[in-house]
Amino acid sequence: MASKVKVATCSLAGCFGCHMSFLDIDERLLDLLELIEFDRSPINDIKTIEGIVDFGFVEGGLCNAENVHLLKHFREHCRVLVSVGECAITGGIPSMRNHHTLKECLYETYIRGVGVENAHIPDDAELPLLLDKVYPLHAVVRVDHYLPGCPPSADAFWHFLTELIAGRDPNLPLQLLRYD
Repeated sequence: MASKVKVATCSLAGCFGCHMSFLDIDERLLDLLELIEFDRSPINDIKTIEGIVDFGFVEGGLCNAENVHLLKHFREHCRVLVSVGECAITGGIPSMRNHHTLKECLYETYIRGVGVENAHIPDDAELPLLLDKVYPLHAVVRVDHYLPGCPPSADAFWHFLTELIAGRDPNLPLQLLRYD
């Protein structure tokens, strides 16, 4: 048997729903493991990429400097990068903050927020620097493919990944597009 395809995944500013949807391919995961080997992924709890992987799947947008650093590192280690879900493709729900200044968002969250005690805006070097707004992945790195949905369905993941592995363009049939 030929060597397995290496796949890595990561989640940035989002809800982790795309990873959960991927896991919904259920018993097909066993079939998939005959074809791929996971590198960095919360599926196997590996937190770094070792060498170069064939396909990298990234969910979530970019809201802080740590997200940008991770995405750039991820891009450097992936032959093909896939932007997964609306947060990665457009900024999604986290980008709702883009209609306000960062100062307004921090004030609303840490000063006026419901149930806030000892109100103050955190100023700790351990916290990643927030970006002025939430950005989609393609604003920072080259993206090779887009897997739309919120989240993409398990069937969409299955179709997309098996098409990539087979060397085909992973165009999704309309019935696989989903926004829940």
